[in-house]
Amino acid sequence: MRQARPTVADLRAMRGKRQLTMLRVLTLDEAEAAERAGVDIVSVPPELVCDPRYREVAPSLFTMPGDNFYEVGTADDFVRWAFRLYKAGADAVYCSASYATIKRMADEAIPVIGHVGLIPSRATWTGGFKAVGKTAETAMQVFEAVKNLEAAGAIGAEIEVVPVEVARAISERTSLIMLSMGAGDGCDAQYLFADDILGQTRGHVPRHSKVYRNFAAEYERLQAERIEAFSEFVNDVTSARYPEDRHVVNMSSSELERFEQMLPK
Repeated sequence: MRQARPTVADLRAMRGKRQLTMLRVLTLDEAEAAERAGVDIVSVPPELVCDPRYREVAPSLFTMPGDNFYEVGTADDFVRWAFRLYKAGADAVYCSASYATIKRMADEAIPVIGHVGLIPSRATWTGGFKAVGKTAETAMQVFEAVKNLEAAGAIGAEIEVVPVEVARAISERTSLIMLSMGAGDGCDAQYLFADDILGQTRGHVPRHSKVYRNFAAEYERLQAERIEAFSEFVNDVTSARYPEDRHVVNMSSSELERFEQMLPK
């Protein structure tokens, strides 16, 4: 049986004891599957945690909604946004905005997860969608970003596509809960997207992803079946095979006769 939903204090106490599991899920079905599979942490779209059904299907998932900083606005906007999500059932919020914005939320006791390494919304500053921290100088920049998040009051950080040696060294030197996306097992949690795990991603699949199922093929099969079913319906209608008597309601002959007499001549 699942334990009660972990708190920030629980996650901090688990550091170094076992690897936590984390998924990015987008739907109620995926959230329910993560709950039943024993996943520890999920990242979700804000609207999902605001759905009143969310906590019915995912009562024990430590849940972290997030948006890109340019979707939310100023530091004050972030505080209002975070309080709304916290009230809806979030346990922490993801924020890739400035350290000042993260501090503004932390000052209000909002648990915030930051982001270091490859940050998709800021990838232009680090050379695009590729590993960050492969030189001593850039590795130090990642370390300094982590220390800045600490100083701002964040509780953790997603560390994305950073060399495993760098991520391990940083994790050993920070109080933050480190969430590894392609940064190795020297961190506190392993983080993947449900889309990748389920084989729903078309085109490029990141190096750090592992595909466990082939939902794309199943969706293609279902789409082919959908087209066939619709085509059969069209053919039935055009050839007068639909509707049949079993699909309609009939009036008794006596009532039909009375009705016809009532109609205008």
